[in-house]
Amino acid sequence: MTAPATQDLPVVVIGAGPIGLAAAAHLLERQLTPLVLEAGPAAASAVREWSHVRLFSTWGEVTDPAAEKLLAPTGWSRPDGAAYPTGGDWAELYLQPLADALGDHIRYGATVTGVSRTGRDRVVDADRESQPFVVHFTTADGHEERLFAQAIVDASGTWTTPSPAGGSGLAALGERTATDRITYRVPDLKDPAVRARYAGKRTAVIGSGASAFTALATLADLAQDEPGTHALWILRRGLSGSTFGGGEADQLPARGALGLAAKAAVDNGHADAVTGFRTETVERDTDGRLILVSEDGRRLDPVDEVIALTGFRPDLSFLSELRLGLDERLQAPTALAPLIDPNVHSCGTVYPHGVNELSHPEKDVYLVGMKSYGRAPTFLAMTGYEQVRSIAASLAGDQEAAERVELTLPETGVCGGAGLFDEPDAAQSGEGGGCCAAPTTLQIGIGAPASSGGGC
Repeated sequence: MTAPATQDLPVVVIGAGPIGLAAAAHLLERQLTPLVLEAGPAAASAVREWSHVRLFSTWGEVTDPAAEKLLAPTGWSRPDGAAYPTGGDWAELYLQPLADALGDHIRYGATVTGVSRTGRDRVVDADRESQPFVVHFTTADGHEERLFAQAIVDASGTWTTPSPAGGSGLAALGERTATDRITYRVPDLKDPAVRARYAGKRTAVIGSGASAFTALATLADLAQDEPGTHALWILRRGLSGSTFGGGEADQLPARGALGLAAKAAVDNGHADAVTGFRTETVERDTDGRLILVSEDGRRLDPVDEVIALTGFRPDLSFLSELRLGLDERLQAPTALAPLIDPNVHSCGTVYPHGVNELSHPEKDVYLVGMKSYGRAPTFLAMTGYEQVRSIAASLAGDQEAAERVELTLPETGVCGGAGLFDEPDAAQSGEGGGCCAAPTTLQIGIGAPASSGGGC
């Protein structure tokens, strides 16, 4: 089959999550044709997996301007801009209506398995940039198909590839055979079956980000109703002034409150911290419980469950025939990586960026959203919306608009991860609109909303 002329082809967007859908809206606004390939059966499939989690960003910070324009003729109205949606709210009240408005521009049940230049593997130089992209994917019923594209916008995220518990970036010895007692997501303790799994149990929480804060806080809440529930917080580093994030100084108050809620869990005795512990081995006790062993030989008392929240990493396997320029540490675009290095940056110190920072040696290929950040955990949805606005402008030939900054980010604090549940009353209390004044006011279950996977 001969590929059609490149200019007549769609821009293929991989993933119908928040950033992928926004990319499609911006492309349409620029009179370009998007085709979104979504592996799941509906829009925002990953977001729906953490529907119980409340974001630490408000509605006003998680909707995209081009998407709102596309939705306006449908009668859609934005929810209260000051309210904090759950993942379920975000999916049902915004992302699914947006997907419905995009209609046939989305194909569901389409799992991308490979992207290349037509007739050119990554080695071949000759006439490379004039060739359209070819995208291979499998359908829900297992059939293999292909299509051609003028550009690729990969918004597939990192949700499906969590990092392991092992301290070396590899699964700890014994980790793969212990998955019946290990989860890599913040559990939904409102689900009776999930609640029973952790009630009255001793659970190790591995990680130091917002997702770990959430797990600690929700387990502390469970401990108030279920005696014997206790968390062991395992940190690869030591405790410091920044361990619990930006606190009251965070310009996203709910994000700051999230760290204070985790601190309250420790201060109130619902969790014990183990510092400088890098897991090397997961062993089974005689009763099936897990024993974690560190690189320095320390052995912890057995735990019933492990919640490993050590971040996510991009799946680059289906892009192996493209010439990507990725930082050797973060697996993020080389021009972006120094700006998002988690050793020196939080959300607020990453300036808004677009097509220049996201370009690769392979022309017209872009990783956006969480995937653009590689292994860095500092992503906000509004950053992704700015990314795809810039990319759409560039693909349409409007370089001035592509390089124009149209976003101001909040400062300080930690970013990414998952948040707490229910209403954010505590996060909104206190003087001057800050987060709560003291940990005692952070009643677990009503404070510190945050995001999961989507990093909002």
